Amino acid sequence: MKKILLVTTNIGHYKSGLETGLWLSELTHIYHIAKEKGWMVVIASPKGGGVPIDPESIKPLVLDKISRSYYENPAFMSELNHSKSLLEVQNEDFDCIYLAGGHATMYDFPDNAIMQNMIRRQYESGKMVAAICHGVGGLINVKLSDGTYLIKRKSMTGFDWFEETIARRKKEVPFNLEASIIERGADFKKACIPMTSNVIVNGNLITGQNPFSSKEMAKIVVKELDQ
Repeated sequence: MKKILLVTTNIGHYKSGLETGLWLSELTHIYHIAKEKGWMVVIASPKGGGVPIDPESIKPLVLDKISRSYYENPAFMSELNHSKSLLEVQNEDFDCIYLAGGHATMYDFPDNAIMQNMIRRQYESGKMVAAICHGVGGLINVKLSDGTYLIKRKSMTGFDWFEETIARRKKEVPFNLEASIIERGADFKKACIPMTSNVIVNGNLITGQNPFSSKEMAKIVVKELDQ
């Protein structure tokens, strides 16, 4: 039985006060398919406890059938809002560490030392590291044991700067995610059409571009873990 760690944010607002949080589908699709496989799923966050949900991700035109079913499931919502802290799970073994997105992750993922150490150990042991959308911000400052950035010379993706324009969040986000990835020496690959699914596999590193990649990302992560 595989064991997957899903990492979420604890942040509920931008600096301006506008609400943000976890983008729900970026967690629910991988959670759903892993549970269908009978795998163990652990939800954790930097501080543990409550996980705010970005209100944009639960609007009627955005909320897909799977995400809606979990949002309306009291047991799942209780599990989400009683997430374990990274400190609690830092010494556990996982087949995959998966960083779920949402703009909020740009605040509590990039500089989290526990997360960085967990990802470094996971990656260097040959086990899977996956991140989607803004969750890839949790990878940008991870350094390997030789001092190089994990994402250097890696093909990968993430929410790009033009998509921030479409989302009307360029003035809200604390930094330019696409530029930060490129600065680290990664080969940033984006979909030809913004806001469409794009998943990049580079060895045991898997990244998804945006919320529309959630379903494909989940399928690819499970397929790679099944090999």
